Amino acid sequence: MDEALETLGEQLYTRIYSKHTEAAGKLTGMLLELPGPVLRQMLQDEAMLTAAVEKALRALQLELEPSRVSCKEEDEVSASSDSLGEQLFELVDVYNTGHSQKITGMLLEQHKEAVSNLLSDPKLLEEQVHVALETLKEQNEETDFSDVSDADDTEKLGERLFSLVEEMDSLHANDITGMLLEMEPAVLRQLLSDHTMLEAAVGKAQSALDTGR
Repeated sequence: MDEALETLGEQLYTRIYSKHTEAAGKLTGMLLELPGPVLRQMLQDEAMLTAAVEKALRALQLELEPSRVSCKEEDEVSASSDSLGEQLFELVDVYNTGHSQKITGMLLEQHKEAVSNLLSDPKLLEEQVHVALETLKEQNEETDFSDVSDADDTEKLGERLFSLVEEMDSLHANDITGMLLEMEPAVLRQLLSDHTMLEAAVGKAQSALDTGR
């Protein structure tokens, strides 16, 4: 298991080093805290890897920034709660569940100490994400969505996606949105909530269009 992780680490380091030479070691270490299957998926999916590296970079910058001491205790409490929520969302988001915001909200209902434990224990976080995901699935099953509502859902996702894609490439927005809509709905929701990932996916679609011409 350790050898497999070492191999993954070497592959990740090589990919990250070309773009982030100085921070490559630190970024690789941060990503290696994620589960093996997620890491393997990242190595196959450039967009997912780029998004994860961007998040790790942001977390790194937060660590390096000197903490600003607030005069009011209330501000400190709300700021630390916001910070916990943001950090938790970043970690939950990596699992590509398509329900990052909902799951983060569910996990934040716990005591602050429990949330802090999740941030420092990847295995515990993974378990909690799976539990929250199962709960969401059960809620969806109870609602008993029909095929019609699935079609409506895809249509709504398509409309939201199109408006974002149009801002990036108005000329080919229709073609690019059409290509993106071939993805799973969960992945589409992920794209809508993660701008970095969306940019990467749009870039891929643009390259495919250029090649097809």
